[in-house]
Amino acid sequence: MASDLATKAKEAFIDDHFELAVDLYSQAIVIEPHNPDLFSDRAQANIKLNNFTEAVADASKAIELDPSNPKAYLRKGTACFSLEEYQTAKAAFEAGSKLAPGDTRFTDWIKKCDKCIVEETGELPTQSSDATPTNVVAPSSTTIDVEEVKNTSSEVIATPAKPKYRHEFYQKPDEVVVTVFAKGIPANSVSVSYGEQILSVTIEVPGEDPYVFQPRLFGKIVPAKCRYDVLYTKVEIRLAKAETIHWTALEFTNNNLVVRQSNVATAAQRPTYPSSRPTKDWDKLEAQVKKEEKDEKLDGDAALNKFFRDIYKDADDDTRRAMRKSFVESSGTVLSTNWKEVGSKVVEGTPPDGMEMKKWEY
Repeated sequence: MASDLATKAKEAFIDDHFELAVDLYSQAIVIEPHNPDLFSDRAQANIKLNNFTEAVADASKAIELDPSNPKAYLRKGTACFSLEEYQTAKAAFEAGSKLAPGDTRFTDWIKKCDKCIVEETGELPTQSSDATPTNVVAPSSTTIDVEEVKNTSSEVIATPAKPKYRHEFYQKPDEVVVTVFAKGIPANSVSVSYGEQILSVTIEVPGEDPYVFQPRLFGKIVPAKCRYDVLYTKVEIRLAKAETIHWTALEFTNNNLVVRQSNVATAAQRPTYPSSRPTKDWDKLEAQVKKEEKDEKLDGDAALNKFFRDIYKDADDDTRRAMRKSFVESSGTVLSTNWKEVGSKVVEGTPPDGMEMKKWEY
């Protein structure tokens, strides 16, 4: 039963066995995938493991299932704050505060967010426009679970499993395009959400283990301008960059190098894709091929054909019409460039010396 697994998970959490708690909550979620408390509690266990992106996804799912749960907002805000997504964290804390006005933890966190926002932007923070949850009835009392009282941290690092679907990304000056190669997935099985610097992709197909991809992104994005499309062979996600910087990777690490000036794309430039192969300058190769074709020295019929092609390529419309008409009507024995001469009559064939023209009868 899911309730038995949840009880064991809470006991594991109390004993600081956070990885075991996450595993037990995951097993319970398989049995009861629409239980918001399971997602909320797993979010707290993930926070203890410093799995903040997973915690944000779990808390967001809990909010989706039960928008009146202040505990889920608290955990989402805590995880976002740890990811330095202060605006998103503040919005979550403000929403939770409206549901539990007597809980001082929300006001304390909001003050921390305001301080960090000022340090980061130099501007005084304003109340988030999306802080008020819709269609929500505030609970009559606020409960504090035993796991929220514990402040013990853990140094355990969970080893990520091999992803079910392959993903790639490429970028333009103003956006990053992430492709998840999931073939034949119904659109209603795909859920994509965005934070200031978080992407969360969940694919849930009945009878299969869910696919979850939750990277902390290299740079910040504008969630309102992001979008995604579910195609037959893939899920394509377009992330609007908050700054026109060049992303050296999709995911953030402490070793990421930020290039402040993004490469501006021009008509002559092509988008670059991440690859382990050596980069080729296709424009240079194209120019080289054209030069070789121009400088190529031909003999015999090849040289003659090239000569006629060059004439046709640089000719005006009347000259081209004359060349086409004379060549077709004369069965390839006459090629005239004078439209006034051939335009008003049928061009008779002129065979080479020693040969005669014959008409084929079909």
